[in-house]
Amino acid sequence: MNKLCTRESLKDKIDLLRKEGKKIVFTNGCFDILHAGHTRYLREAKRAGDILILALNSDESVRTLKGDKRPLIPEAERADVVASLESVDFVTIFHELTPLALIEFLKPDVLIKGGDWEEENVVGRESVKKWGGRVVIIPEIKGSSTTNVIEKILNAYGRK
Repeated sequence: MNKLCTRESLKDKIDLLRKEGKKIVFTNGCFDILHAGHTRYLREAKRAGDILILALNSDESVRTLKGDKRPLIPEAERADVVASLESVDFVTIFHELTPLALIEFLKPDVLIKGGDWEEENVVGRESVKKWGGRVVIIPEIKGSSTTNVIEKILNAYGRK
């Protein structure tokens, strides 16, 4: 099964899975440099249901959110890396600054965010709760971030 999907093909797949009684879990992010914080987060997210969808920020949206130097890894490569993870069932790329339109299109049962988010600030929270879903905040792994990895690399190999 191909894990990389357009939002339209993903909708068709999860509609079929829902008819089989599967619980759909949704998370999103940049996943620029994959690290243990990401993999632990995604394993925990998968435990919240049956099918884990990872919505990946496009290169354009990452640049807008994180600055012109990011992402370090192009979206196609980031998508390929996260799709290789056992915990991730489907990956789709979104180009908007937030995943709200995608969340409302896919209508997941569970919306997952990391512990660096307060539930009241989670994009899509109200929508998911409106159709009977729930929001889960997974505790943050302190010091485990792409920014910290970049800083370690710069400290070890110098700055230019």
